[in-house]
Amino acid sequence: MTTPYTSGSSSIEPHATTTSTTGGDDVSLGERLSNVTRDISTLMRQEVALAKAEVSESASRAGKGVGMLAGAAVAGFFVLMFLSISLWRALGNETGYGWSALIVAVIWAIIAAILAVVGKKALDEVRGVPQTADSLGKIPNALKGQEEKNL
Repeated sequence: MTTPYTSGSSSIEPHATTTSTTGGDDVSLGERLSNVTRDISTLMRQEVALAKAEVSESASRAGKGVGMLAGAAVAGFFVLMFLSISLWRALGNETGYGWSALIVAVIWAIIAAILAVVGKKALDEVRGVPQTADSLGKIPNALKGQEEKNL
């Protein structure tokens, strides 16, 4: 697996600007703007690559989990169906089959409501792409030269 910062066999590296240490500038304003534009472009490509890698990894893990849960759901459905039929028959001997079917249906309605609330709560806790969001939040400070606020 390649890192999010590589594209094929060549890696993406930001262009380093050169300045003179003797007080005179040997880099024109146009070249500096070109370097800044190239650096920002490289940064954006790297952020897109990071987001793609995170989404791909999350989707892969989710796909495996969904497949396992689907198999468990099918097996669980048959178990619950036969347990419900058994309960319906057992209650039907005492109360009549019409009332026992209603009792079993109410029990399942209560279970469905509880599962819906718990499932909604679990979906509300999904985080998305945290590393990408964090690094994108640091870009404005980096452009201003305030790297210490990015820690």
